Amino acid sequence: MSSSSVDNPSPQQRKARQQWLDALAAPARTQQRLAAALACLSGIGLIAQAGAIAWLIQQVLVEGAGLQACWPVLLALAAILALRALLSTAATAAAGRVADAAKLGLRQRIYRSLQGNGPLWLRGQRSGELGELMLAHGDAVEGYFSGFQPVRSEMVVVPLAIAVAVASVNWVVALILLFTGPLVPVFMMLVGWGAEAASRGQLSEMARLGGHFADRIKGLGLLRVYGRGQAELERVGQASEQLRERSMRVLRIAFLSSTTLEFFASVSVAMVALYFGLSYLGLMELGPGLPSLGIGMFCLLLAPEFYAPLRKLAAHYHDRANALAAVAEIERLLGSLPAADAGNAPAEAVGPVLAQTEFGMAAALDAQQLSLRPLGAPADVVSDFSLQLQPGERVALVGPSGSGKSTVLEALAGWLPPRQGRLQWAPGLRVVHASQRPYLFHGSIADNLRLGEPTASAARLQQAARAGQVMRFAAQLPQGLDTLVGERGLGLSGGEARRVGLARALLMEADVLLLDEPTAFLDAETEADLLQALNVHARGRSVVVATHSPAVMAWADRVITLPARPQQREDQA
Repeated sequence: MSSSSVDNPSPQQRKARQQWLDALAAPARTQQRLAAALACLSGIGLIAQAGAIAWLIQQVLVEGAGLQACWPVLLALAAILALRALLSTAATAAAGRVADAAKLGLRQRIYRSLQGNGPLWLRGQRSGELGELMLAHGDAVEGYFSGFQPVRSEMVVVPLAIAVAVASVNWVVALILLFTGPLVPVFMMLVGWGAEAASRGQLSEMARLGGHFADRIKGLGLLRVYGRGQAELERVGQASEQLRERSMRVLRIAFLSSTTLEFFASVSVAMVALYFGLSYLGLMELGPGLPSLGIGMFCLLLAPEFYAPLRKLAAHYHDRANALAAVAEIERLLGSLPAADAGNAPAEAVGPVLAQTEFGMAAALDAQQLSLRPLGAPADVVSDFSLQLQPGERVALVGPSGSGKSTVLEALAGWLPPRQGRLQWAPGLRVVHASQRPYLFHGSIADNLRLGEPTASAARLQQAARAGQVMRFAAQLPQGLDTLVGERGLGLSGGEARRVGLARALLMEADVLLLDEPTAFLDAETEADLLQALNVHARGRSVVVATHSPAVMAWADRVITLPARPQQREDQA
């Protein structure tokens, strides 16, 4: 998604974003209709309320009626007020449920899209920005569903009902309302375009600031070691100042538009008051004769309420601008707007589900003439790769560094879609991938192992740790598997972190193991022990292992050699 299409969307893109936004509340469509209906009924109740008040004023001040004659209308007025309060409360509650459903739907779509893009795509993203998608951008749509949408329905129904009620007693006032009313939405639309652009800039700045701050928190240790703490504090301060300026820009537009809209509404109400004032003074004779005091009060009470839904819509129009700005940012960061069923891709190490084939397939895997290109690479690194993996078979992928062994494993894991060729898995297989650079989180070694199987018992955890040769170094630590490690495995060597990732994969009891250089950096004795452990653990399971080790090649049932790429052959020559 290009930045120009995000900043200057075409009418089709605007319509698509609006439809996508509205579809978030599809599970709560009944509550959405209920909120709109209750808001409209509460607004229509204003007509009865104004009629009761005007009747009381006419009877008491003009007709001289006593309190006894007014009791029924007073009770009716109290009932109307109570009913309108109940309707407003129920409408707010229903709109809140709609907003909650929309926020949940938004976050589910984003989460599924992140999963569907896969680990390779996620490696190139800033986690802070992606976190803002789930937080600030999710909150940005709340006001749209809880405020803007109910008021939008109210704006259509209530002013029209009020205009009809006023026209039944005085057509001049009705004409004043109908001619001045459109000024509010027209100006609101003009302001809304600027508000949406300002809101989009604010959300973008929030996402960048969140990503910047999260990245600095992750690297706080290194920043302190190299004495960059104060410099980074100044950069965070500068980013915060930019966010403050963008937030103030949004607030300026909001306050300016609200003030202008209030001005138009006040002038319109003043025109109605001026008409009645001049009529009662005998300076104007327009309409069906001199209106009574009750009719004048009825029209004056309803005149502000005619513009009230328009003013409320103007206030909530910024919620719509914020929501559309959030949608534009989601489209920019994810590349496209995620669909409701976007991606059922597996978690960190499990896959693929997108390439299953029919039942009765003899091979566990059938890959035919695959062409593979890593993300961001200018050309394919693997061409015409084929493999039929039988159940229980062990296959070693060998070749010079850069020949594409890791790329093949990533494609087999479902992380990297082939550019050409066919990749099919037998249905129902569970596939696990142990990469060269497993991600370890801040926590104990045992916590990182349990990411593979959270419900694993202590005995299974120990068994997997022994099979992955983790106990060789963990047994020497004061707290064993309960020893804490830092983010990204801080505190462990590269080889130790790789063994933790391997043990985590073994703990998952998958049908197919995809292992990337599992014996790298191991001495001959440890390598032999690891292969012996794999003999036991991988019995009945298929294994594809990328390696340079002669011992692993001898351990495998079959060896597939990937040729060097043309550039590599030139360098070697």
